[in-house]
Amino acid sequence: MSAFNSITKGLTEALAFADGDKGDALVHKIIVPDVDIAKIRRKTGLSQAEFAQSIGVAKGTLLNWEHGRRRPSGPAHVLLALIAQNPKVVQDMLP
Repeated sequence: MSAFNSITKGLTEALAFADGDKGDALVHKIIVPDVDIAKIRRKTGLSQAEFAQSIGVAKGTLLNWEHGRRRPSGPAHVLLALIAQNPKVVQDMLP
């Protein structure tokens, strides 16, 4: 199957699923644990500015997360959960 056909099939199945047709679709539900951002940052040994830069967010965003004014969501939440498990994951994976 070509990449185009595979993508088209996947999108068609996703639209059908969204409309309530469960068909034979496999649904994976992944639960990402809540994270203590300040604790994670301290485990890395980085300053707020360094940690924010290492994960690609503004220092102000990190400060809002650490002070509980905002919560990370989506990819940021997943990345922080990974860093909580392995504080060097970003340094090990990126140049």
